[in-house]
Amino acid sequence: MQPTLVIVPGWRDSGPGHWQSLWAERMQGAVRVVQDDWDAPHRGPWVGALEKLVLAQPGPVVIAAHSLGCITTVHLGPAAAARVAGALLVAPADPERRAVLHDFAPVPSTPLPYRSIVVASSNDPFCPVRRAGAYARSWGSEFVRMQNAGHINVESGHGDWPLGLALLGSLTDAPVRPSVRRETFDNLATL
Repeated sequence: MQPTLVIVPGWRDSGPGHWQSLWAERMQGAVRVVQDDWDAPHRGPWVGALEKLVLAQPGPVVIAAHSLGCITTVHLGPAAAARVAGALLVAPADPERRAVLHDFAPVPSTPLPYRSIVVASSNDPFCPVRRAGAYARSWGSEFVRMQNAGHINVESGHGDWPLGLALLGSLTDAPVRPSVRRETFDNLATL
């Protein structure tokens, strides 16, 4: 059984044109976590919503998380984490630097029980690349450092984001082509 793609946006959600929103629209079967309050995040409800969504899937999941969504993902409890086949953790947030995100600190620093890739930018205004690299080391993640890519979102010019699709595909051993519309996550291996 191919894993279900679970999209985990960060603080204030990922709006139209964001790579997460585009992937959710284009990949049939993808699911997206919905938080009750995107503007005032709290760890308990955010992690709880993600755990509920992961555990509701019929099989394993692959997570595509952005910003605070990365930190939400690494806070998953053991039952939900056991269902994760891989995680693409893009532009992780640094909750110790922003008061509104303080409830997510401290960030777990133990190895993740699944394969993961952390993608960070040399000039992310929300998390220094050294901090993101430290996260990757402590989580046992592969680390991809992008040069001057901002927060890897719409504002920094990352709409479709082909590199992200390729990294996602590497987690499932299934190539993903950004030009394909309405593909199914279950059929990515045949593209």
